[in-house]
Amino acid sequence: MSSLGFIVNIAGNIFVLIVLLRFLLQLVRADFYNPVSQLIVKITGPFVNTLRHLIPGYKNFDMASLLFALIAEALVIYLTIYVTVWGAASLPFVCLLFLSVYKLITLLLKIYFYGLIIIAIASWVAPYSNNPVLRLTAQIIEPIVSRVRRFVPPLGGLDFSFMVVFFIIMGIERYLPSFFNTLSHMLNLSYCSGMFT
Repeated sequence: MSSLGFIVNIAGNIFVLIVLLRFLLQLVRADFYNPVSQLIVKITGPFVNTLRHLIPGYKNFDMASLLFALIAEALVIYLTIYVTVWGAASLPFVCLLFLSVYKLITLLLKIYFYGLIIIAIASWVAPYSNNPVLRLTAQIIEPIVSRVRRFVPPLGGLDFSFMVVFFIIMGIERYLPSFFNTLSHMLNLSYCSGMFT
């Protein structure tokens, strides 16, 4: 990958990450008075609010943010390929769409993967911290962990729900590429297979 392609890819993925966080904040009803939340809303607001006039949300499901994240991811992929090989016209639209969905799911899994690590470490080194980043991370992670905790209650004061969620994420990440490759073959889109790694 060229240096320009690397810069486009990194900058674009950071922006997509921020948009996806905006979606998660709404989904988990995070504290929007948190300074990190306000920064995310300020960055994504001009784009998401425009789409929201066309695509209303449903309960906590912010369709506008999710759709914009998908559009932004597709644009990042297209531009990265374009500046790297000087032309992305050979990439079929349906492959671009599939790859964008795959990348979004992968990014979502990484948010929870690293979020779990951050909260686990913070619980040891700074259990009573009021850091806005830690508070926001906990609000995003806790809804999933609490559901697992119903089936895996703490034993001897140790909470194994984090470990269970951690291994579930690793399992999904492992089988996600083969799932998308298989789906491509089932839909007679063999020219898209091999893109999901």
